[in-house]
Amino acid sequence: MYINWKLREINLKIVYYGPSLSGKTTTLQYVHSKTHPDRRGDLVSLKTREDRTLYFDYMQIELGMISGLKPRFNIYTVPGQVYYKQTRKLVLKGADGVVFVADSQQGRLRDNILAVRDMRRDLGDLGFNPEQMPLVLQCNKRDLENIVPVTVLKNRLKMNGVPTFETIAIQGEGVLDGLKTIINRVVNKTEHRL
Repeated sequence: MYINWKLREINLKIVYYGPSLSGKTTTLQYVHSKTHPDRRGDLVSLKTREDRTLYFDYMQIELGMISGLKPRFNIYTVPGQVYYKQTRKLVLKGADGVVFVADSQQGRLRDNILAVRDMRRDLGDLGFNPEQMPLVLQCNKRDLENIVPVTVLKNRLKMNGVPTFETIAIQGEGVLDGLKTIINRVVNKTEHRL
């Protein structure tokens, strides 16, 4: 959270975190396409030749007011590839809320577990209490075969009690519900801190 008192603006950061190819970039692209152009900035994406997210995807949206301040939500995704571990940590720095995007396919369960462990460790290394960070679980790719039941995913990822949304990011199904929930959780925590 960063407050510019002169402009009466508050900048808040939401990070989409998860294993590679889980749907983080697709989610952000859908959010960008459905946000009114007057309320969003450009979608910036740095990619490799293989069209994988190299550093981050980023966009900014503006909504309502928080305690008399105009909020600007800066939304990022982290690169999912393991060899970008330090970059993921850098993108996570200063986060006000996190959406963990899990790939629902059976064959990706281990990748999800490793990514959520990395996320919790990174949050701790950055001085956050992972249990107090506003968090949402997005179970993506629910349209595919051989998917893990949501209750099993929540249990294996140790995310029981976390707001959870079943999504199909390429169609946008469930994506905006998850975004609205993380925004509300971030706003509620921010209002208590102001």
